[in-house]
Amino acid sequence: MDRRHFLAAGTASVALSMVPGRVFAQPASGDAALNARFDQIFNDAVKRSPEIASSLGLDKGANAALKAKLSDATIEERVRELAETKKAIASVEAVDTKTLSPAAVLNREVILYSLRSQTIAPETFQLDSVIRPYRIFQQGGAYFSIPDFLNTAHTIATREDSDAYLSRLEAFATVLDQDSAVQKQEAARGFLAPGWSIDLTLGQMTGLRAQPYATCSMVKSLADRAAAKGIAGDWAARAASIVETKVYPALDRQIALMKALRPTTRPGDGDWRLPDGDAIYQAAIRQATTTDFTAEQVHQMGLQQVAEISAELDKILKSQGFTKGGIGERLAALNVDPAQLYPGTDAGKAALIASLNEGVKAMYARLPQAFATLPTQPLEVRAVPVEIQDGASNGYYHRAALDGSRPAIYFINLKDVGDWPKYSLPSLTYHEGVPGHHLQISIAQESKDIPTLRKVGFFSAYSEGWALYAEQLADELKAYANPLERAGYLQSFLFRAARLVVDTGIHTKRWDVARATDYLVTTTGFARPRCQREVERYCTQGGQALSYKIGHIAWTRARAKAQAALGPKFDLKAFHEILRQGAMPLTMLEAQVDAWIKAA
Repeated sequence: MDRRHFLAAGTASVALSMVPGRVFAQPASGDAALNARFDQIFNDAVKRSPEIASSLGLDKGANAALKAKLSDATIEERVRELAETKKAIASVEAVDTKTLSPAAVLNREVILYSLRSQTIAPETFQLDSVIRPYRIFQQGGAYFSIPDFLNTAHTIATREDSDAYLSRLEAFATVLDQDSAVQKQEAARGFLAPGWSIDLTLGQMTGLRAQPYATCSMVKSLADRAAAKGIAGDWAARAASIVETKVYPALDRQIALMKALRPTTRPGDGDWRLPDGDAIYQAAIRQATTTDFTAEQVHQMGLQQVAEISAELDKILKSQGFTKGGIGERLAALNVDPAQLYPGTDAGKAALIASLNEGVKAMYARLPQAFATLPTQPLEVRAVPVEIQDGASNGYYHRAALDGSRPAIYFINLKDVGDWPKYSLPSLTYHEGVPGHHLQISIAQESKDIPTLRKVGFFSAYSEGWALYAEQLADELKAYANPLERAGYLQSFLFRAARLVVDTGIHTKRWDVARATDYLVTTTGFARPRCQREVERYCTQGGQALSYKIGHIAWTRARAKAQAALGPKFDLKAFHEILRQGAMPLTMLEAQVDAWIKAA
C-alpha cells in the first residue's frame, strides 16, 4: 500500500470492508475440512494456555483442569509454542483454495497471516514479541499481569473454583521464578528494559510486596468473592499462607534480581539500543499496522496529521474564547479549568465512573441509527487496580468471556483524576466502549459467520483504527454535547497523530523520554504525568501506538471509497456489517472492500 495512495482521501478517509455478511453465501466442498482444522488449532491453543481458557470462559467441561493452572513461562515453552505454530501453519496451507468458498478463502488467509506473524519474534529474534522485547518491565511480567488476571478472569462460583484459585496462586510463585530465569538469560543478550523502566517496575513490585500477606489484594479477591457466593471454607487463611510462603519469597527473588541487573542495562530508551534493534522495530511496525510502511514514512504521516487536526481544533478553541498560545497551551488551560475537573477523592472518582456509565447508556440508545447488529454482552466500567496503576495504560478494554460468564470490562486509570477533564471523557467512552472496542469485538465474538479462531483473533490496526473511527462516528451521531466535548474528540485524534511522530522518534531518531514527553505535552495539551506514562509505554512496546491512527486512516478511507462508488445506494448500517467478518489485516480489508464494490 503506497503512502500517498493511502493518504489520498486525507483525514476524512477509511479502510475497507466487505459489508453485508451475506456476500459469502454457500459453503464449498472444502469448507468443512478447513473449519475442522481451525477448530483443532483453536482447541490446541486453549489447552496450551490456561489463561486464554479462563479469559474466554472455556475453563470448564473437558477443560476444567485448566482452571487450576498457569502457562509455563520458560524459554523451552517458547520453543515448543513455535513448533506448534509451524505445525498449524502447515495444516492450513495444505488445504487447496480451489475447494473453498470466498468466505473460507478469507478465513484461511487471515489465519495464515496471524500464525505466520507469531513466528517472527521467536524464530528470528528469539523473543516472545517484537512489540514487547522485554520479559519484565513496568507493564509486563507475571508480577504485573497475574494478580489482575486472578481477580478479573478467574471466576469464583463454586468450591472447585476456589480450590483452583489456590492452585493458581501457588503456580504464580513458579511463574515468577521462570520469569526471573528468562530475564536473567535475556539480559545477558542485551534485552533488558531501560533503567527508569526497571525503577518503575521495582516500585510496583515493592508496592505489591508491601501488602500484608493476610490482607493483600490476592487474598481478598478470593475471600471476598467466595463469601459473596456463600462458599464455606477458610479461604483467606489458606491463600495468605501461600502468599507468605511461596509468592512473596519468589517476588523477593525477582526484586533482588532486578536490582542486581539495574546497573547493567544499556543507555537509551528506544529499540535502537537493542541487538538488531532496527530490524526488531521494523518488524514491530509491520505487526502493529499490518502494512509495510517504513518508520520515516510513518513519522511524516504523523507530522501531516498533527498539522491538519491542529488547524481544526484552532477554530473550535477560538470560538470558545481560548485564543492565547499554541494549541497545546490552550488545551492545557482548558484541562485545569476547575469546571472541568472531578475532585481527587473517592467520591469524585465514583462520580467520574458514574458519568462514564451514563455515557455508555446514552450511546446505546443512538446505535440503531448506524448499526443493524448490536452487542448483547454486558460492559462494566472499572478503575485500574491501585497496585498496578503507576505503570498501567490510561485506559484499556478486556473482552467478555465467550460463554457470557464474565462481562467485558473497560478500565480507566484514576491514579490522577486531573488526567481526565470532563470534556475529554466522552471520546474515551466511545473508543473503549460503544461504538468502539466493545461493539466491534462483541459483534465478532457473537458472529455466526466466522470460526472461533477468528473471533478471538486480534489485529491492532484494525481494532484500534475502528475505535478511533468510532469516536468520529459518535460525532456524526451528535453524541458530543457541546463544542468542548467535540474538541476533546479532536484532541484524542491529535494525540494519536502525535504518537506517530513520537514512537518513530523514540525508536529510530533516538529521542529520549524527556524530549518525547515535551513533544506530547506541547502538541496535545495533556498533563505531563499522563504524557510521560504514555511515552514510557511507547519506549517498552515499540510500534503498538502506531496502530491507532494508521488503522483510523484505513477505516475512514474505506468508507469514503464505498460512498463515492455507491452514491445513493450506500447504506451505513450495511457497511458496518463488516464487523461480523472479524478482524483482519488492513491490506486484506482493502481488498475485500474493492471486491464488494465491484460486485455491487
